Amino acid sequence: MDTPAALPAFVTFVEDFTQALGLQKFFLLGHSVGGVIALQDALEYPERIQKLVVADSMCLGKEIAPWVRFFSLPVFVRTLGRAFVLLFRGIGWLVRRFFSPLEFVNPLPRTKMELGNVIASFQGQTTVLLDRLSAMLVPTLVVWGARDGIVPVRQAYAAARVIPNCQVHVFKDCGHGVYNERVDDFSSLVTQFFK
Repeated sequence: MDTPAALPAFVTFVEDFTQALGLQKFFLLGHSVGGVIALQDALEYPERIQKLVVADSMCLGKEIAPWVRFFSLPVFVRTLGRAFVLLFRGIGWLVRRFFSPLEFVNPLPRTKMELGNVIASFQGQTTVLLDRLSAMLVPTLVVWGARDGIVPVRQAYAAARVIPNCQVHVFKDCGHGVYNERVDDFSSLVTQFFK
């Protein structure tokens, strides 16, 4: 699909960015959509990545939350998506204008909607990397929230079964944002893995 939000474009960005920084080998961590970008990067450039962490990653199975499938519909992205982008821009302007110390983060920017349209459809996730993960050469840590309401935790276990050098850690009391819900524990886990 020819879209600025296509996954290969993000992998190319990661590679261009790390090369611009002069990084020969580096650690890579990705969450959700960032997880699938990190996985694709590790599959394409394993010699450059020392270790990989993916948290609540997309594209490890077909199943995904119904609301994500709805928002991935092309008609939504083309029509309602524009309205949501304008709505969130307006809210952002109001926050900056009247509540300057506050920061407004758009939960549904256009890029997310376009990328959602690339990796998911109304039937489920259309991009599934599970069959390719047995070729993963990079030591990998898969982190998940047991209560993830977007991508089910069984996808973490499925990935861990096929990635050759893989560890899995599931936070029992967390949802889709384990890095945010358990900051200290997540940081400790990743730091230990990256040693």
